[in-house]
Amino acid sequence: MCLDLLNSLFITHKETHLYHRYIYTKDIEPLLVKLGSNFKIDVIGKSVNDENIYSVTIGSGKKKVFMWSQMHGNESTTTKAVFDLLNTLSVENIYSDAILKACTIRIIPILNPDGAKAYTRLNANEIDLNRDAQDLSQPESRVLRECFNDFKPDFCFNLHGQRTIFSAGKSNHPATVSFLAPAQDEACSITPNRKKAMEIISVMNANLQDQIPNMVGIYDDAFNLNCVGDTFQSFNIPTILFEAGHYHNDYEREKVRAYVFQSLLVSLNYIAQNEVSGDFYKEYLKIPQNEKLFFDIIIRNAKIEAQEELVDVAIQYQEQLINDKIEFIPKVENIIAPLQFFAHKEINAKGETVLNSEYKPLVIGSEIDFIYINDIKLSLKLTFS
Repeated sequence: MCLDLLNSLFITHKETHLYHRYIYTKDIEPLLVKLGSNFKIDVIGKSVNDENIYSVTIGSGKKKVFMWSQMHGNESTTTKAVFDLLNTLSVENIYSDAILKACTIRIIPILNPDGAKAYTRLNANEIDLNRDAQDLSQPESRVLRECFNDFKPDFCFNLHGQRTIFSAGKSNHPATVSFLAPAQDEACSITPNRKKAMEIISVMNANLQDQIPNMVGIYDDAFNLNCVGDTFQSFNIPTILFEAGHYHNDYEREKVRAYVFQSLLVSLNYIAQNEVSGDFYKEYLKIPQNEKLFFDIIIRNAKIEAQEELVDVAIQYQEQLINDKIEFIPKVENIIAPLQFFAHKEINAKGETVLNSEYKPLVIGSEIDFIYINDIKLSLKLTFS
């Protein structure tokens, strides 16, 4: 696909009413209303707290693609990309025309409305819906399964977000976008339907490598039948896990949103234009596996009171919902010498003493908005335009 056209479509059809990280049902309902008559909007169930769970269906083709986002309520990047995609499909262009003629697409934009509103991974009963695929103990899990059974998809897209801790392989490259063709058995066998998922991922990866080389990873494929992707894969439906990760200084996940949008459009176009056989799966096997090698900030070569040698201080942002906004609170995660990890931001203390806002030594587990190095105040807070 033409990269210039992909970028142009994103700029033109980006849903500007969705921004940053906090997105829940109230935000998407007006957008569903404004979708055209060729979109079928349904309330397919209710959450624990009686919030509507919606689905959007578009297209008239025989190839059925089923996708769902915000199974984990605090993973909203893919929801933004879904609405960018819907806007793109709502107008005539060379991609939307081909996709809608060949495919029928059904999307659940927010599967976990209560978790989305509370900005938490879990639902209102504090259950991880992505560990409930066998028990189906939660109403949201049952809604997803009933929608799957009713729609009878040929492909499934399981849309998620991942933390800033992940690298693409054992490298100083963040995992900006990650994928997975989930396992369907304990042996993680490369089955025919997994090959089909791998083939599609290979196509998306090829597009991304032209823009973010070495920043695409493969998520852990350890088999767990309680996970939805593993369960649907075990039903012999090619299933793809999408993980929206981190790009440099993109804590709002706006840059990553564009890469997820491109990946959705590229994959749908590939499905529309080809009979996915699985024959071209081997490029998938070259994508590096994710590693947990990043912190948000590392203060290198720091002198901490009571420590005889210089240390590295690892700081990770804690996402907290405060007054309907997501705040990133810096927290000291580790103090060790030396720290064999990478950081999205590094500060070199050059052997000077590092103190907190009260001029006291840093302590693991403490939250700190700024530090002092040699009496120079440095803020650790994120700022957004």
